Amino acid sequence: MNPFPTDIFTEPSDVDPDTLANLGPLRRLAGTWQSSAGLDINPKADGPEHRDYIERIEFQPIDPQANGPQLFYGLRYHIHINTPEEDITFHDQVGYWLWEPATGLVLQTLAIPRGQTALAAGQAQPGDDRLTVVAERGPTEYGICSTAFLEYAFRTDRYQLEITFHSDDSWSYASETTLIVKGQSDPFIHRDRNTMVRTGDATPNPLMMIQTAKS
Repeated sequence: MNPFPTDIFTEPSDVDPDTLANLGPLRRLAGTWQSSAGLDINPKADGPEHRDYIERIEFQPIDPQANGPQLFYGLRYHIHINTPEEDITFHDQVGYWLWEPATGLVLQTLAIPRGQTALAAGQAQPGDDRLTVVAERGPTEYGICSTAFLEYAFRTDRYQLEITFHSDDSWSYASETTLIVKGQSDPFIHRDRNTMVRTGDATPNPLMMIQTAKS
């Protein structure tokens, strides 16, 4: 059964401009976060490598976004990671977290500067303490796109991220990425985990700031 409306063009007319008030389960991500307790397990020629890392994440609200009748509230994010041993960037990532109030759909878009993007999806309710999103290689919905070299040498078949919110205003995550590494018979599960501590609050989205200035 098709879940989508017949009218695919008409956008909602009574959209609340306050993104922070309409983020549902994503509201607790808004702001700036930091941690020096990250752990990464990644594939190397001589076996898995374990690396500690330092992480900073910023989530800022964007204006409401519409695909015809479909309405999203969301956060733009930037992740920057380095290690205690090196000043060079260990990992950099940008994207959006999106929430569709009408359906409970949660989306994470991600892009990393090694030629890879993904769109991961899950379902949640406003008061949930846990979010899980998944993307898989192959589908045109909620999939993974990589360069020809990554497809050849380090093919990503699946990505899963689970976020858990804690009562002390911190949150933790655990990610699992299934890699098919050339020359290895078994899939490699690339794991990352960390617990993030708030260092700053989010600012209102641009439209909300304009509306507030006019009032």
